[in-house]
Amino acid sequence: MPIIVAVDGDRSEEILVTEGEKLAKAFDLELQVVHVMNRDSFRDLEEQSVEDTGKTISLDDIRSMAREIASAAISDAGVDATAVGLVGDPANEVVKYAKNHATPYLVIGGKKRSAVGKALFGSTTQSILLNSDIPVVTVMGK
Repeated sequence: MPIIVAVDGDRSEEILVTEGEKLAKAFDLELQVVHVMNRDSFRDLEEQSVEDTGKTISLDDIRSMAREIASAAISDAGVDATAVGLVGDPANEVVKYAKNHATPYLVIGGKKRSAVGKALFGSTTQSILLNSDIPVVTVMGK
């Protein structure tokens, strides 16, 4: 039963991973950092691979790439954690993974919005919040 931190790879996730580590230490649990490669990213990689090599890219290779993004977030934060790479819709995969691993807390990032959008989270963040039965810790970025 790990604490799970979901990272998107688009910005510095050090604060997310650090918050996840605090929870993991407080509950004496393993920390896992998860990145989900979405279908658009997968398609882009697939097209590039076919153009470059004439071969398609395997799902295992895509998962490995996603795991590398999670691993980079762990390295940036300087913590001890397990990197996990998944492929699919980020919100759905994160919620499913957290549920399957009986995590007590899921840590995700949110973005601060302008005055008009203050009440709104990003679509992935909002989808996780609405679809998760697990308590979600949302760390707001800039």
